[in-house]
Formats: sequence, structure tokens, C-alpha cells
Amino acid sequence: MDETFDEDAGDDDSGDEDAGDDGAGDGGAGVLAVTIGPDAPTRLDKALAAAVPEEAALSRSRLARMIAEGAVSRAGVAVTDQKARVAEGEVYLLRLDPAVGIETLPEAIPLSVVWEDADLIVIDKPVGMVVHPAPGTPSGTLVNALLHHCGDTLSGIGGARRPGIVHRIDKDTSGLLVVAKTDRAHHGLARQFEDHSVTRRYLAVVLGVPQASDPRLRGLRGVTMEAAGVIRIATNLARHRTDRQRQAVVWEEGRHAVTRVRVVEAFADQAALVECWLETGRTHQIRVHLAYAGHGLVGDQTYGGRRKVAGKVAGAEVANLFPRQALHAATLGFDHPVTGERLEFAAPLPADMAGLIEALRGV
Repeated sequence: MDETFDEDAGDDDSGDEDAGDDGAGDGGAGVLAVTIGPDAPTRLDKALAAAVPEEAALSRSRLARMIAEGAVSRAGVAVTDQKARVAEGEVYLLRLDPAVGIETLPEAIPLSVVWEDADLIVIDKPVGMVVHPAPGTPSGTLVNALLHHCGDTLSGIGGARRPGIVHRIDKDTSGLLVVAKTDRAHHGLARQFEDHSVTRRYLAVVLGVPQASDPRLRGLRGVTMEAAGVIRIATNLARHRTDRQRQAVVWEEGRHAVTRVRVVEAFADQAALVECWLETGRTHQIRVHLAYAGHGLVGDQTYGGRRKVAGKVAGAEVANLFPRQALHAATLGFDHPVTGERLEFAAPLPADMAGLIEALRGV
């Protein structure tokens, strides 16, 4: 998240690359009265996000869900359109549901901890680990491991099944995740994901070599070229009309998504190691955008299509049999939500992806 917010499609195989980012929720029950100020945005969700007190820990994505659920009212009437126009002086009542007890059990699962303090923990998630419990995956998740590692110190505003979880990556994507241990940290991190100040860079191995000089790419809607060979892909993303487990590029609906791509190393003309960074964090964003550009990820059974690496190229067999999407969340940067210190982290490639790259080099 995201890919932060999106993004919600579960995490057994539908997080983002940010499988998406989870907005902070509320920490308790009751009703909160919010008055629209003189310089507030004219759209309801944006106006509420600007007006709610910080201690309420309500992100814009959470507010949007509350509006849709009928938990926001004015003059006794529920307002369910997040784009509804507001006016100065209007008072909206927000119904805050009580925090839900945690049902997920702690499990003694080893974690690769990159950073930990009283407010947050940064994890290098291995391939194959689901972030939070979902139907079909009730245990063995990152949340189960965190509950054992952190005890009751995790933020409670992520919901019953995902305490502390601010953003996610797919089960078969490896790499860095930050998890909140306090409500204050959760709220502060969620704000940064919403305003896109969190830096997230991924490494991926793709089919073919995306080139800024490619006339096919230059003619593709939503694709533009930037300095230093960077390719910018900007579309909307929404659930696929016939396959609800997938995302699809759309134009008139969905949520805006921007991915930038740069080739790090080319393997003949058959594959490439690329660096991707996210301006937004939507579900499966990198995978969908690269497939749209004609350069799906090696091993991606959902979006990769039927394209293969030609047998004459070194490592072709390894690439064509690679069992997962070749995607790794390599770097993560954000401002510490309590101290304000800028933190930057990097995680090395997992062994399988490093081996794939070596095979494609012919080493």
C-alpha cells in the first residue's frame, strides 16, 4: 500500500505490492461530532479527514468506508456519498464502533526483524508468508508471528485480524513491511502512506526489456517517458469484471495508480531486472501495470500471460519454471511517526530470485 488504499482484497493472493495499505481505524466506541471549518475542502471525505482530531486516528480511507457503511450523518440523516458537497459550519456525527477483540492466536514463527523500537517494527517478509489471516489461511501468518513476538504491544486500530498492519505485500512477494506497535504510530504511518511520502522501491524480473525508445510503449495510453530512461505508467485500477481475484486497468472508474519503472539489467532481449517505485499503492499494482505494458513478471501465474523466455537464452528453463512472481520489496523509507527521524531500510534479494538473475546472466 497498496500496493496504500486498496487495496483491500485480502492477502492470501491479493494484497499489493502494496497489496494495499490499510488506513488507520478508530480505537473505541461512541459518536464523534465534526464541524466543517472555513477553509475545508468541499468534498465530504476530504473535509472530514482535514477536520477530525488527530487523536481519533481516522484516516481518509477509513472515513470513506465509514461513509459507505452509513456511519456518518448530518441532521439525523446518513450521508453515504463520500463526494457529497459540504459547507462551512455543518456538523457531522461519526459513529465509532467499538474495537473488536483479537481472535488470532500468537504463533512462534521466526521473523527477520530489520528494526524495532517501542513504536514500530520493520520486517523482511519471506516468500510464502501471508500478512494477515483470511479465509483459507487462519494461521501461519505475519500477524500470528507478530502477536507472539510483540505480545499485546501491537496497535489495535488495524482491526481484529490485522493488528498493527498499515500496508501489505502479496504472499509470494518478499521484502520490507513496517508494522505499528502503538496507535499513535499507526495513525502517523497511515497518514504518510496516504500523502505518498513513504518511499517504496521494488526489484522485479520481467519478460522482455521495457525500453523508453519502444514506439509500442510510447503509443500506449497512460505511458509516458521521463529522464534517465524512466517509464511512467499511470492508469486507474479496479477489480476485473469477471475474475474478482484479479485487478484490471480501467479509465472511467477505479482508483488512480502510478508506477515508475527503470531497467537495471537486460538479459539479451528476453528478460530484464527492473526497479519499480510506487507513487500510489494499489492491489497488485506493479504486476498489473507491467503486464499492461507488455512486460509481465517472470513466474506470475495471474498476470504474466503465456509469454516465455526463449530457450536459446541462458537461464531460460529456470525463468520459465520459476514458481512465483519475481518481485521483491527492496527498500522502504518513512519518517518515524513519533520522533520524526527519517528512516531508510534495504533488504537483500531472497535466494530464489538471486539465483534466477544469476541463471539469466549465464553464470
